[in-house]
Amino acid sequence: MVDEDLELEEDLGEATIVYEDPHEGTVEKTVPNEHVAYFQDHWLIKTDEDDEGRDIVRRIPAQKVHYVERTVEAFEEEVKTLFDRVESVASRLGTKIPIGGGDDEPEPRQEPYRINVEAGEAEGEDARGE
Repeated sequence: MVDEDLELEEDLGEATIVYEDPHEGTVEKTVPNEHVAYFQDHWLIKTDEDDEGRDIVRRIPAQKVHYVERTVEAFEEEVKTLFDRVESVASRLGTKIPIGGGDDEPEPRQEPYRINVEAGEAEGEDARGE
């Protein structure tokens, strides 16, 4: 049986985020790395928990953030994780959006259909379409 209250033993480092708050001015907040995420042009920071144990999260628009600084075990591992995420998103998009690259030859480009527009006359017909 797994204890649900088991805390993470591994130290994942810390993150410091510096952002503009409309009431407090420039704010610098340091939290555990796992309490900061970037999603949909916002930085998300876990600030607290409510009485029922649910996380309280502050969403900060990216344009209000000066910088985010994180401590990591190894920078190469952090970059590899980011690369793996980008690769995964690209792979999912590739299955949803048909992208060329098959063995089929591309269709020859058709010339546009041209209509000669002269005052009162259509090509090959008189003005009344007869």
